[in-house]
Parts: sequence; structure tokens; C-alpha cells
Amino acid sequence: MTSPDPVDLLVLPDGLTARRPTEADHARVQATLGDWWGHLGGEFGDLQRALLLPRLFFQHFTATSTLVEDADGRIAAFLVGFLSPDRPAAYVHFVGVDPAMRGTGLGRRLYEAFFTAATARGAREVRCITGPANRDSVAFHTRMGFVLEPGDREEDGIPVHSDYDGPGLDRVSFVRPLP
Repeated sequence: MTSPDPVDLLVLPDGLTARRPTEADHARVQATLGDWWGHLGGEFGDLQRALLLPRLFFQHFTATSTLVEDADGRIAAFLVGFLSPDRPAAYVHFVGVDPAMRGTGLGRRLYEAFFTAATARGAREVRCITGPANRDSVAFHTRMGFVLEPGDREEDGIPVHSDYDGPGLDRVSFVRPLP
């Protein structure tokens, strides 16, 4: 039996379609990163986001990733995720929803389809990170049932892992159990 594809599990509003991303989508997704994140962190923040989503994710991690487009072929949302080869866990590496589509449940739907596919493939938890300045992301993930993992310090009550991704690249880390 074949494991479910998150694309097949995703229920979308009329006018939106989902598919697996391809290498050709890399530049299109990269083009969303500054505007969709409101240039959070300025040029340095834009560069960090671009570097976090290299082409290899569009070459080697597409079986568990999803790209959503509107009727005109514009990207409405995406989720890049994968299963850990070392433990029974899944990881959401990067997710984005067009600001015009936020509040519609699209992000939640992407995550739920990923959770179902990951569970069917043996994952018992999902992990992800965000930057401490991205309070909207922290709020979204906690609403989705993710738990903030203890860090080495706190910023405004949020546990932060200093230098998580290298010097000066602090992160907030989440985990969510799967059924």
C-alpha cells in the first residue's frame, strides 16, 4: 500500500489547486519570501529566508511538500516538509501563505494534510522552528498544538535557543505529537 500524499489529503476552497512542488518552482517561491514576510528583519531577514530554502528542497523533498496555486497559477501557499531519516519524526522546514489568503484556514489545512501523511509514514511527532521576532508564527504554531521547547533564554516570555542556526541566528523550537 502506498503512503498518502499530502497533496491528495488537502481539501481546498474553490479556485485553488494543490500539487507537489518541482525544481522549476524554486525561483517562484523565492520571489514570495520578502513580501510575504513583510521584509521582517530587513535585508538580512530576507537573505536568511532565501538561504533557508535552497533549490535542493525542490529537488529532493517534494514527496512530502505541497504547493497551492490560484486559478491564475499564482502561488497562494506552500509547505516544505520531510520525514527524518534518523527518528520517527517529521519536520516542517518552511511554510508560507500569501498575506491575502491568511485567516482562511489554508495554513492549517496544509499542516493537517502533512500531519496525516507523516503519521501514515510512521512519524510520531512533528518539529519546526521560527525566528523569535516572528510573533505571528509563534502564535500560529501554538494554536496548531505545537509546544514551545525550552531554550537557553527568554524574550518576552518566549523560549529562545541562542545561535541555534549559527552565530546570531536564534530560533524558537516547537514540537507537536502525532496520534
